[in-house]
Amino acid sequence: MPILTAAFVYFLQSDSGAGSVAPPSGVTGFGALADLMSNIGPVAIFVLLLLLLASLYSWTVILGKVSTFKKATRESKRFIRAFRKASQLKEIAALAAECQVSPLAQVFEDVYETYKRQTGGSGPPKNVVALERSAMTASSEAVTSLERRMPWLATIASTSPFVGLFGTVMGVVDAFHGLGTAGSGTLRAVAPGIAEALITTAAGLFVAVPAVVAYNQLSARIRILASATDDFCRELLNSLEEIPVRSPLPPRAPGTAGD
Repeated sequence: MPILTAAFVYFLQSDSGAGSVAPPSGVTGFGALADLMSNIGPVAIFVLLLLLLASLYSWTVILGKVSTFKKATRESKRFIRAFRKASQLKEIAALAAECQVSPLAQVFEDVYETYKRQTGGSGPPKNVVALERSAMTASSEAVTSLERRMPWLATIASTSPFVGLFGTVMGVVDAFHGLGTAGSGTLRAVAPGIAEALITTAAGLFVAVPAVVAYNQLSARIRILASATDDFCRELLNSLEEIPVRSPLPPRAPGTAGD
């Protein structure tokens, strides 16, 4: 669409003899953009405001997710190191309370609660299947928490170019309307519409491109954390199954004290 718009402007210049008209001296870059912005209509302003809100929200999601994933990765590394060195589950339970962002810690807390209900906190588990179900549920909830607001980021990435395209279409419509009203193919007649078309197209791409890149990168981080959580679930269940059974007290010989 921008290529067709540029071709349309060139055609008008060549037909009306406006091609020799040079832009005002000194008006380049942001100055030229400010001049274009002063000519846009209410539809283009609405489109730009909508894209601005979408951009602000997407960057809020992006920065928040980057901070959350960094903290989750750091806490997960700390937690798994302590888990492999600890000799008692109580020690890990105290650390899990400090690593609330880590999905590994969240899984451990849920599985450990199920384990305590079965055994009171010591001895081998009575029902391994229940522990497996608890681990699967906790892992799913942890990954779902990491994916929160990601669909909005994908929506912004996919719809922003179309919102900008809507502004482009309306700008071309305004350009043809101005052309019909003026009765001649001059740049003055079509400039406002062309300005709307170009600005809204650029704004849509400006919003969509960072959202697409961020969504792909954040999705890759989620997959890595989800894989680490699944691995930890298996390691945790193996550790619980390996807890030795406490040997019963030996029977006392007849005639000893207390008989």
